[in-house]
Amino acid sequence: MTFTIDQFRLDGKVAVVTGAGGRGNSIGRAYALGLAEAGASVVVADLNAEGAKAVADEIAASGGKAIGVQVDVANEASTLAMGAAARDAFGGVDILVNNAALMVDISYDNIETISLDAWNKAFAVNLNGALLCTRAVVPSMRERGGGRIVNQTSGGAFPAIGLYGISKLALVGLTTTTAKVLGKDNITCNAIAPGNVKSDAGKLLVPDDSPFIKFLEMTVATRPRGEPDELVGTLLLLCSEAGAWITGQTIHVDGGWVMRP
Repeated sequence: MTFTIDQFRLDGKVAVVTGAGGRGNSIGRAYALGLAEAGASVVVADLNAEGAKAVADEIAASGGKAIGVQVDVANEASTLAMGAAARDAFGGVDILVNNAALMVDISYDNIETISLDAWNKAFAVNLNGALLCTRAVVPSMRERGGGRIVNQTSGGAFPAIGLYGISKLALVGLTTTTAKVLGKDNITCNAIAPGNVKSDAGKLLVPDDSPFIKFLEMTVATRPRGEPDELVGTLLLLCSEAGAWITGQTIHVDGGWVMRP
């Protein structure tokens, strides 16, 4: 097969992006807009129904196809309703981006003092949410001959320090397991591990004057912080025919913060 740039196109594909209607300038929004720009019809899913609709309207205003859907990724019935909405609107699902997560609103208490409720809430969203959303759309992917699943992990999982990093490292395990189980169905599953991103949520958690930024400036190979749009190219590779032979992988997009052999 001869490579053509059209292998990055997603015309005729249907993508679901969770956590795509939340805080303003977000990674989820960038993902939804990027997938639409590549030709996909997009289901913008978020707990924030108004935010999801706003991003869907933004896509439609640019000539794309999108709907906004409210979803609680930690609730199985809600994820199944999300999958049903995608089928009703666009006929099925080809791409799932498990982007929804707790980051700013997660507990950063020491593991000796963190409450079990806080621990369980983080895993309910950051890990169980990806599992439930995957289960909700995989039957449709099988019917359509295959699909692409991309989980959003984090550079903060390598190594995992604190609850957020632990939950995101667990998501890597779900990624490799899903890739193995669904590979024969022509469904790939990979993960993107962003570094420090200048999204609204990222800047809220790590302000520009944070000592952590100074640390990154001394340790990251290139720039210590990136924009949400700088993750989209990797996403399109993993979601398109161009990346059909990639599965079970975690790709770091972080300017050279985490370097793994």
